[in-house]
Amino acid sequence: MPRYRKHCCGSVSVSPEIGTVTPKPQTGNDKPRIFRLVEDEAVINRLGFNNEGHQAALQRLKSCARSTMIGVNIGANKDSADRIADYVSGIHAFYGVARYFTANISSPNTPGLRDLQARESLAALLSAVFAARDDEAAKAGIRVPVFLKIAPDLTEEGMDDIAAVALEQSLDGLIVSNTTLSRDGLHDQQQARESGGLSGKPLFEKSTIVLAKMRKRVGPDLPIIGVGGVSSAATAAEKTRAGANLVQLYSCMVYEGPSLPGKIVRGLSALCDREKLTSISEIRDSRTNYWAGKNA
Repeated sequence: MPRYRKHCCGSVSVSPEIGTVTPKPQTGNDKPRIFRLVEDEAVINRLGFNNEGHQAALQRLKSCARSTMIGVNIGANKDSADRIADYVSGIHAFYGVARYFTANISSPNTPGLRDLQARESLAALLSAVFAARDDEAAKAGIRVPVFLKIAPDLTEEGMDDIAAVALEQSLDGLIVSNTTLSRDGLHDQQQARESGGLSGKPLFEKSTIVLAKMRKRVGPDLPIIGVGGVSSAATAAEKTRAGANLVQLYSCMVYEGPSLPGKIVRGLSALCDREKLTSISEIRDSRTNYWAGKNA
């Protein structure tokens, strides 16, 4: 999933993210497992972490230059007896090629995976992951940041738990958010019956609310990457106003095409010109209270 950052009067940073990758190869869920809701400009997927495993991905990534900011999204095998060990394995496997890690504990398509968002489970996971990261950092002389990707379907108590653990464990950042199980407000009721996670434009409001609520909980310093329904310069800017340092996009490119990132960058540049900003970061948090006051 590409991550795009735009500083007005600056350059664009493009950060591709690969994954989710699991230690062992797995075929994922039965096909069909991706559904377009064209009227809603949305996608439902129930892929189930289909991938060829750590070693296959590692061999491909070794051909990429270290200077390229490639993120590696790590997860657990569906049949794993020790899911925390799977994340630790991902840190060790990709430390030499990853510029950042995303610990994906929020996919709705691996049964029980979201249970890792619970306070005690999350604390155990992050403790093990950071220990592995610190071991590798001592050997490599490079500290690779670890981000946590969370769900948009959290309760207020769930957000409290994640924020507390993130601050206690000195997490490098949050990615808000993964796909949603909600089907509220969709026009395509036939496709809406498909199981899986919903992404695209309908996810924008829910994910932005959770982003703002997490910003309120973690304070101003912890980096947050805003994801969900980023389809234009206006939505990218609104994620920033809600509290995001960076934005990620993927599903909206299905409908807007590969030119979407360029359109967003040009639109943000125009916004900076209109509002006489030297950096898009100057609008960050300007509407956090507004979004945090809404119900997800």
